[in-house]
Amino acid sequence: MSDNWLNKWNDRYSKKEFAYGKEPNNFLKEKLQNINTGTILFGAEGEGRNAVFASKKGWNVHAFDISMEGKNKALEIAKENNVSINYEIGLLPDLKYENEQFDAIALIYAHFPPKIRSEYHKILNNKLKKGGIVILEAFGKNHLDYQRNNPKIGGPSDLDSLFSTDEIKLDFENYEIIELIEKEIELNEGLYHNGKGSVIRFLGRKKQ
Repeated sequence: MSDNWLNKWNDRYSKKEFAYGKEPNNFLKEKLQNINTGTILFGAEGEGRNAVFASKKGWNVHAFDISMEGKNKALEIAKENNVSINYEIGLLPDLKYENEQFDAIALIYAHFPPKIRSEYHKILNNKLKKGGIVILEAFGKNHLDYQRNNPKIGGPSDLDSLFSTDEIKLDFENYEIIELIEKEIELNEGLYHNGKGSVIRFLGRKKQ
C-alpha cells in the first residue's frame, strides 16, 4: 500500500466535517434490517458511519481501515451514540481475524487498490461463516460517465478501480446471489457523494 494512498485518506478524514456524513448508507441500512444480528466486519470503514449504525442495532461490530484519522472520527461518533466498535488499523493480511469469525461482512465503497482487491475479497471470504452474508455497494464501471458530468458524485476516476458484476461473481464464486445489479442511484452522503451515480449492489450468502 503506497504512502500516497494512506496520505490521501488521512488527509480526507482529518477535516472537521465528516467526508461521507454520519448517516448510514441506504443499501446497508435496508439490508441489515432483514438479517439476524450477530458479529459483523466492516472493511475500509473510514469514519465509522455504517459501523456505528450496526452497533446501535445490536450487532457486535468489528471494522478495519488504513487511516488512523478515520478511526479517530469513528470512535468520536461511536461515543456520541453510546456504542462501541472494535476498530483495527492496518492491512487486512496483517490483521488477526479468525477464519469463520463473522456472520456478516459489509463492504460499502471499499475500493481497495485493484492489485489487491481480489486477494482481499478472498481473505474476507475465509473470515465469513458458512451461511454468512456479504453486503457490498461500490461504484460500477459505468460510473465514469456520471463522474465526468458531475465531479461531486465522487468515486475512483480509473476504470480498474471500479466494479463489474462479472468481477463480483468471480471473487465471490461460492455464494448464493440474492441480489447483484449495476444501477443508477441518487447519493447524498456528506461532502463527497452527491448526485446521480452508477453503483454495483451485491447481497450474497456464503454456501454451506
